[in-house]
Formats: sequence, structure tokens, C-alpha cells
Amino acid sequence: MPRTSLIALIVTVLALAAAVVSVLAGFWIGLIWLPLAGVASNVLWMNRRKEKLAAAAAAAAEQA
Repeated sequence: MPRTSLIALIVTVLALAAAVVSVLAGFWIGLIWLPLAGVASNVLWMNRRKEKLAAAAAAAAEQA
């Protein structure tokens, strides 16, 4: 797993945890963490997709 994917995963988990903790504490402004979690999640999925496509291209190059 590339470093950016790992960092994006950590940011996603921490942002979701921060949103849950702040809402449970009664601070609705903590919902601002949700867009951050969404962006980090998108970064994670795009990095994973890029890695998967690169592996498929390498496998196709080996067979050709």
C-alpha cells in the first residue's frame, strides 16, 4: 500500500472518529469533519484504483 493511501486511510478514520465524538458531545459543528473524511476517502479509492490498473497493465505486458 503506497504511503499516500495509508495516510488517507488514517485521515479518514480519524476524521470520522472526530465527527462522532463531537456530535456525541453535543457540538454539531463537528459535522465539518465529514467532508474531510469524504475527500480523504476519495483519495484512498483513487490511489487503490491506480495501483490496481498499474498491476493489470504489468500483467498484460508480461503476457504479450
